[in-house]
Amino acid sequence: MGRVTASPSWSEQSGLLVLPSGATVRGRRVAAVTSPADFALLLAPGPVPAWPHRRIRWPDFWVPTDRADALDALRAALRRAHDGARVEVACRGGVGRTGTALAALAILDGLPAERAVAWVREGYHPKAVETPWQRRWLRRVA
Repeated sequence: MGRVTASPSWSEQSGLLVLPSGATVRGRRVAAVTSPADFALLLAPGPVPAWPHRRIRWPDFWVPTDRADALDALRAALRRAHDGARVEVACRGGVGRTGTALAALAILDGLPAERAVAWVREGYHPKAVETPWQRRWLRRVA
């Protein structure tokens, strides 16, 4: 008979990032659901989680198609993270759009925009924020 292993807890899973305020969010691939979150910010088509979520129209390698809607969704996710909710951000690969959204959350949380790309690459993924237009979009987030 095989052993049954428990799923890793929220804080043990990869992709967890501590924002400047101390709130935490998790970045991941859309298909990499390992445990439920309290809220998901989805940046790509894919499976719909059973928990509360919001989808941003954000083409791969680009920026959100509706800036106001994206910023509203990011602010809503940040409020939930500040309230202690388990918030996750996900795109297809979990790097470019996810990294850009995580950097945007850090900017909205008080990190200077000029430090956001280096910060998210150090704390989340070394290739986060993949394109020049994603970097330019982040300069206009605050």
